[in-house]
Amino acid sequence: MDSAPVNWEALDSLVLEFIKSEHLIQSEDASTTGVNPNPSSPLSPPESDSSPSTSSSHSSSSSSSYRSRMIIRQIRRCVESGDIDAALEQLRLHVPVLLDDHRILFRLQKQKFIELLRKRTERDRELAIQCLRVGLAPCALDAYPEAYEEFKHVLLALIFDKEDEYSPVANEWSEKRRFDLAGLLSSILRAHLHAYDPIFSMTLKYLISIHKLFCNRQGIPSPISDLTERLLYEERDPPALPQEMFYEAPPFDEVDIQALAHAVELTRQGSVDSLKFAKGDLLLAFQNELSRMKLDLPSLDKLVHEYCVYRGIVDGFPTSTSDVEMENVRESNVYTTDKPGLVMDTRYANEATFLEREDCSTSDVTNQESGCSSRRLRRSRNHASELMRRRKRWRGRQENLNCINDASYTDTVGDANVDKDLKMKENENYEVILEMRELAYKGMAEKVVEEINCLDPDFFNQNPILLFQLKQVEFLKLVSGGDCDGALKVANDHLGPLAASNEALIKPLKETLLALLQPSEDTLVKAVPLPVLATSLQVAMGKRLGIEEPQLMRIMRATLHTHSEWFKLQMCKDRFEQLLKIDHLKDVDQFSKRVGESWSRSIVDDCANNGSSQITTCSSGKVPEEGTSPPVASTGEVSCDESAILKVMEFLALPRADAIHLLMQYNGNAETVIQQIFS
Repeated sequence: MDSAPVNWEALDSLVLEFIKSEHLIQSEDASTTGVNPNPSSPLSPPESDSSPSTSSSHSSSSSSSYRSRMIIRQIRRCVESGDIDAALEQLRLHVPVLLDDHRILFRLQKQKFIELLRKRTERDRELAIQCLRVGLAPCALDAYPEAYEEFKHVLLALIFDKEDEYSPVANEWSEKRRFDLAGLLSSILRAHLHAYDPIFSMTLKYLISIHKLFCNRQGIPSPISDLTERLLYEERDPPALPQEMFYEAPPFDEVDIQALAHAVELTRQGSVDSLKFAKGDLLLAFQNELSRMKLDLPSLDKLVHEYCVYRGIVDGFPTSTSDVEMENVRESNVYTTDKPGLVMDTRYANEATFLEREDCSTSDVTNQESGCSSRRLRRSRNHASELMRRRKRWRGRQENLNCINDASYTDTVGDANVDKDLKMKENENYEVILEMRELAYKGMAEKVVEEINCLDPDFFNQNPILLFQLKQVEFLKLVSGGDCDGALKVANDHLGPLAASNEALIKPLKETLLALLQPSEDTLVKAVPLPVLATSLQVAMGKRLGIEEPQLMRIMRATLHTHSEWFKLQMCKDRFEQLLKIDHLKDVDQFSKRVGESWSRSIVDDCANNGSSQITTCSSGKVPEEGTSPPVASTGEVSCDESAILKVMEFLALPRADAIHLLMQYNGNAETVIQQIFS
């Protein structure tokens, strides 16, 4: 399966918002709340301009939402463990108005009755009968039409024990009832308290669900099934209960009904009920439905932590090596060089790494190379120390409501069994990678090539495409600055020889040389987007250390690709992609333009703009907006009216792509399609 280009800067921004809102990083002081962890670095995710009062308001809102989510989790755990009294106490304390709804109170009292009987003591049996008289019976009279029948039915639990094989109330004894009730309460509380998950969580749920749907429909295996199966649960929380006043809600727009139904895999009636609960607000209904999907939080936190370390958002050293492998490396494969701060893994002895080699014949090393390496090390250490001081420290998830403001943190990065000196050296080496990524992001291509050649002379022999892209940026930068002679020298010395040895580079070379005809500040638009080039460089350099890219990167590439393919099949635009920032994640040029504007204003400061890359070139044709007819691909193809598509979807309960396929067979006539199906 193909993968899509990803705007990693946009993902950084979403992930940063996620770890802040979930309090996964240590809070240093109140002033750091909502502040970029690396404010002076262009690699840091951008944040919207706002006044201090706006930032303070956002911080307060985020903390309130986090606290509400914690309350919901505590209530959920109480119900799932059968402690209904504790759940009722939490509801009275935090959301007393919810207990005025007898539909909810009746369900809680009924579960409390069962839980008291489950304890099988005389005292608890007396309390269960008291619960019947004082709590359950009064609610049964006006909770909902079926409540009184349910009340009479649950009385059988006094006679039929939970272990009776033929008990007519076996379903009441089932512990699954606890989880269903806990899920229902969570759905209602989320909407009532506006305690929705961070955008990143909802985006991930949505993309994974679309990915699974696409793979199942197309009959193709998922390349990330090992990750998605354990990350997103199949079961969902029960839907929230619409208020009684909305039972007879006015008819909703069929476009909204179908959009919601197919976005989150609901029946048409389920979509209508969801819109009723959201009072007709499509986006709110969509958020409610996404919140019903459940992520495995430990797995999610692990993926996010791995990504944050890799991207330099939090402290730590990324590694994909197991403890056993690391021990073997430490004992047999790793040795230090005679130069301070350098370490090498012999698994890569046949490939030059940017970690300097120990050479038995040190006389072969020139003074120039030695001086270059020494300067590199000193500057790298200083730069690394500066970056690490600006990064956040990972704290981990706190499940105790009383620990919200606790400044303690859990350091999950290190391994006590791994030699501290080795870890320090690995950290220093990885800081070099992050520094090279930062230089590439700024468009300082010449500096990047010089530094990497100094550290690892064989790196670009193994990665000629990256060298071409960096030299392409250098060439275009010189052209834009008016130095055509310098640009031609770069083309003669580097771009030409690289293209001669790789036919795939001939076309990019021709397009690059065209910039000489009309030099302008927009010249760099022809090159690879700098954030993408910077990330590609980081991935390549990381692999030289045995560091694979984070699993979250795999997930985002695959799911964004299937999202695009899915809506090509639907022949419409995703109405929810802006809400979930999916459009930003796909726009690889967005941040390049921002960097380019900065470079145009200050070309002498060595800041560059964009570029082109065989890694990211992906032109996807624009699809029509929801509510418009799909384009006609050929003269023999029939154009389908949007109302006809919706009619077939509604009457036959079909996915959009199937409805379009049937309409194509019957000249776009919805009535003919329906008649043929029912005839």
